[in-house]
Amino acid sequence: MKRIITLTIVLAISSISFSQIRIGDVVLPYKVNFEGKELTLNGAGMRSVIGIDTYSGGLYTEKKYTNDKDVLDSDENMSIRLNIVSKKVSNTRMEKIFRKGFDDAMYGNTKNLDARIEDFLKLFDAATNINDYYDLVYLKGKGIKTYKNGEEVGYIEGRDFKYALFKIWLGHEPACKLIKGGMLGANG
Repeated sequence: MKRIITLTIVLAISSISFSQIRIGDVVLPYKVNFEGKELTLNGAGMRSVIGIDTYSGGLYTEKKYTNDKDVLDSDENMSIRLNIVSKKVSNTRMEKIFRKGFDDAMYGNTKNLDARIEDFLKLFDAATNINDYYDLVYLKGKGIKTYKNGEEVGYIEGRDFKYALFKIWLGHEPACKLIKGGMLGANG
């Protein structure tokens, strides 16, 4: 009987430990659900500046990806989760990061996206604190829903917007190579 109880406890602990992944000090869920679609963590990484962790980025998808182009071209539900781990990442700083990211991702050619980029940046007007997290969720054929700490804060239409947004981390010149590699499973 003791062996059965011990085995049951070990199995319960094992299933709990596999339902989350640790990236630095951030614990990411292994699975997330948006609008009835379950997404699985494809991979994640941490951005560090001068040895200080600033934020983590995790990619959630319906199927496993190892190629950045496949993710960018895909029209399936997927999400990027950003977890803030440093007080240096303020909402003002995030706005600058996104502006530069869109510009870099689209090689300065954001004219067709400019109005939507401005609407997107307004979603980050509220103060950003350590342990805040953002889910940038692409809904197949529709656009990006943004959540802050699990609460929806806005929606931006268009697959082309998803392409540009995801390219910030998964393009040829990503905001952070460690996060890109992690998202594509290369760091683990």
